Amino acid sequence: MINTQDLHIEDEIRPLFDFTYNDFSGKEVKDILAQPLGSKEAILMRQQLLQGFAANHQILKDYSYYRFNLAEVYEFLETIFVGSVSTKKLRWRFMFSEKEKQQKKGKLILLVRLFYAINTEYISKIDTSLFPPAYAAELEEIKNFFASFNLERYETAFNKNKFKISHMVELMMIITTKTTNGEAAAFWKRWFLFEAYLSISTGIATHGFTFPTFDDAHFSLEGFYHPVLKNPVKNNLTARHNVILLTGPNMSGKSTLLKALSLCVYLGHTGLAVPASKATMPFFATISVAINLTDSIVSGYSHFMSEIITLKNVLKEAEGDTKCFAVYDELFRGTNIEDALEISTATLKGLTHFPNSLFFISTHLHQLKEMDEVKSNKIYTCYIDCKLTDNIPAFAYTLKEGWSDLKLGRILFEKEGLNKMLER
Repeated sequence: MINTQDLHIEDEIRPLFDFTYNDFSGKEVKDILAQPLGSKEAILMRQQLLQGFAANHQILKDYSYYRFNLAEVYEFLETIFVGSVSTKKLRWRFMFSEKEKQQKKGKLILLVRLFYAINTEYISKIDTSLFPPAYAAELEEIKNFFASFNLERYETAFNKNKFKISHMVELMMIITTKTTNGEAAAFWKRWFLFEAYLSISTGIATHGFTFPTFDDAHFSLEGFYHPVLKNPVKNNLTARHNVILLTGPNMSGKSTLLKALSLCVYLGHTGLAVPASKATMPFFATISVAINLTDSIVSGYSHFMSEIITLKNVLKEAEGDTKCFAVYDELFRGTNIEDALEISTATLKGLTHFPNSLFFISTHLHQLKEMDEVKSNKIYTCYIDCKLTDNIPAFAYTLKEGWSDLKLGRILFEKEGLNKMLER
């Protein structure tokens, strides 16, 4: 089960990795980010694949072309007539139709020059030995596709102004054959995926992200942060128990911190690097992040019922010894404080019975500090630091071990003069 819409992957995170030159490659980036991988082995394979792109950085760092040229070539190959055709028919068509000859000539020159430049400057120079064998084979298929066109022959003809009808016929027959037998479609799929991986690798290098290590017995993040923030405060966290309770006053940054650590888990499980200087985590089969739960008019669920259903779905997974990662921001804030305290206490106690899973919960319920599990450190507690100077809060956004009893609600209420305004 994956419940991560609150991380806003498409709107906020995808732009960090999308440096593609066309919508097709951009869609591949989107698809890679849309779904965590199903096993630790698949994750490590993608990590190695992306590391292969990083190892070829000097070759690929200037990779580029005109978007318009690619669009023209793609449309040409996708709309080319694939029927009964012969060299004789093609030759006659080009000889007796100057319009068709010039149209096809322009498209063929564009195709050859685009493919020749991409292959000569980048693809042919890639060291495929730096990639996992399965993907190295895919790169060899791309190389073979380019090589089968004998591109240098036609490039030379262009440069010497000797590109003739015979050349056009040869190229058209090659293209028709590749379109008919499915080679062209397979090539586009490989090429767009290649560009997606290259784009993601560029994003990882640009932002200085780190590939996580997977260890079923440990969860720790060093220097983690939310990558959308301009000047983020970096924090460290080691999960000493399977239930972590986060406290801190309003506006201290609890929700942002929960999103940041959730992003590390999510991106790590897609095989990508994460916004942290170092990361170690188990493989989680279930990832559930509940930070911005709202009432749903369509489904008929209230905010509180949404919380209940989200928690229930995770517990169903955890009951079968599935490793679950779950985050709840101010759990049960959708009900009255008496109910919230009672069921939060029951929930926190109960979650300790699922040692294979990891639960992060933020709360404003200061009474939870009196729980035996909190006092005995069976539930690990941490807080986001904030200092008051002359009743003015100074937010440090740093994570510390322990509990925060600081309450800012009334202070901010009075600071804004609302108490005096309401006396009228």
